[in-house]
Amino acid sequence: MVAGYLAARLGWRRLDSGALYRALALALLREGLAEADETRIAVFLKRCRLDFVDFQASPDGDRVFLNGEDASAEIRSEKVGTAASRVAPLAAVRGFLLSRQRQFRQAPGLVAEGRDMASVVFPDALLKIYLQASIEKRAGRRYKQLKKKGISANMASLIRDLAERDRRDSDRPLAPLKQAPEAEVLDTTALNIRETKDAAWRLVTGVWPELAAG
Repeated sequence: MVAGYLAARLGWRRLDSGALYRALALALLREGLAEADETRIAVFLKRCRLDFVDFQASPDGDRVFLNGEDASAEIRSEKVGTAASRVAPLAAVRGFLLSRQRQFRQAPGLVAEGRDMASVVFPDALLKIYLQASIEKRAGRRYKQLKKKGISANMASLIRDLAERDRRDSDRPLAPLKQAPEAEVLDTTALNIRETKDAAWRLVTGVWPELAAG
């Protein structure tokens, strides 16, 4: 939401790294490999083609194509999200996606969102924003998103799944979830959507003051 807003206002490209991990997880689920060892997954990735159309290029928002098929809706399920968090720590998966993510950085600029964007993928980014909120607030927002899309959801399950995902992502040895030392922390627990967007834009204009009038 925040990344999409900033990308649209700046006229820059947008990278939703989570969508890429979810697409890979969906591919692995379909092949029965989500629980496979890393060697088998690495072999599979050699024949997996992943295309991503970013926020700017698609009037309908993010679109992810998995081996030529539009998987944009299917990757947003909780099942796929859980699988993505489980395979994301694997070196084969992260290596497969790292160079592809970096290819998105093109003129005039890129807004990238993801749990290791600032610490691993783009460590030289001029602005790094570390978004945080209470787990209850995050679950509530996710619940509303899913219900709006007609997807059934349970708050207790969402809170449990988010907590487990945070633990896995923070404890993984490769590219763990962490705040980059120079990142600007933006706590959105008590902010609504408009306030969150405004706060993020102020951080942008703090780095590029010439954009303040835009």
